[in-house]
Amino acid sequence: MEFQLTESQRALQDAARKYAREVVRPKAAHYDETSEFPRDLLSAAFELGLLNMAIPSEYGGVGLSHLEQVIVCEELAWGCAGVATSIIANDLANLPIILHGTDDQKKRLLSPFGEKLKFSSFCLTEPGAGSDVAAMSTTARLEGDEYVLNGNKCFITNGGYADQFTVFATLDKGRKHKGITCFVVEGRPQGLTTGKHENKMGQRASNTTTVTFDEVRVPVANRIGEEGEGFKVAMATLDNSRPLTASLSVGIARAALEHSLDYSGQRHTFGKPIREHQGVQFMLADMAMNTHAARLLTWESAWVLDEGQRNTLQSSYAKCFAADMAMKVATDAVQVYGGYGYMKEYPVEKLMRDAKLIQVYEGTSQVQRLVIAKELFR
Repeated sequence: MEFQLTESQRALQDAARKYAREVVRPKAAHYDETSEFPRDLLSAAFELGLLNMAIPSEYGGVGLSHLEQVIVCEELAWGCAGVATSIIANDLANLPIILHGTDDQKKRLLSPFGEKLKFSSFCLTEPGAGSDVAAMSTTARLEGDEYVLNGNKCFITNGGYADQFTVFATLDKGRKHKGITCFVVEGRPQGLTTGKHENKMGQRASNTTTVTFDEVRVPVANRIGEEGEGFKVAMATLDNSRPLTASLSVGIARAALEHSLDYSGQRHTFGKPIREHQGVQFMLADMAMNTHAARLLTWESAWVLDEGQRNTLQSSYAKCFAADMAMKVATDAVQVYGGYGYMKEYPVEKLMRDAKLIQVYEGTSQVQRLVIAKELFR
């Protein structure tokens, strides 16, 4: 068992940290306030090799290991969780192709992402089917050598800017999860429309829209896996992506802790810095302890994947613990700042808003507990 990063991993961490510190942090408040799409920041990430981390190098991607991906992702989230979410959305959308695509599909559908800045969206959630994926109502019907998609997806990251969509639809609603199939829609064909950017509480730098499919035609060659395997594809994808989501939480918590340490040394009450008061020391100690524990859970869940093993239990441990931890740490950071923590001029209220979303997306904290219990019962 080895906890020390290798020299190359430390160099990767340093590069991601420098990008987060020098490129992202100076503009994070601006994009949070305006909710504009941070194309300039994402373009810089692409040039630095911090975009498309999961795509194997033979298909034009960066080809990082799972552990390397979470190391980078923590740094990105330390800079701004909304920007980090925009970056890893490509990996989420492309994972079904990476995990279950044929060689031809990987060459056709992944290689363009290494050639120029492109965005892709993962289209699973619907207005009536979030945690209950089997309630999906987006349909697909086969007509000759094409499938025809109809339905609505919501809360789609990068939806307004994507030109490739990984879409889950059902061939037979009566079969529930056994009818779900995965497709890749290239470009923006006739019948595909996106709604307005959602006015979110946090992670406002990430673009979030609805996506509507009205008789959208997809070639059979763009079906990922066999008919009815979509649920399996989606679950395997989420097992692979949960370590990244957990690392977002660690990055947010680390930022909250660092801000709290700095502020508690500057703010004085009763004649001394507030961090000399035992009550504040206990808060800081708990923040640090839980951030470190979440990082280790996250690294383990990524390491299991790198070892070629199934990580459903470990990834749910990591995602659930880290999400709840980040919310608590960010909330405590606001408390350390007192009244100033509630003001937008100070950085910690943004962290609290950003952290809340991670308890909700890619499987709520409650759903993660259900997954954990199911795995224990096995």
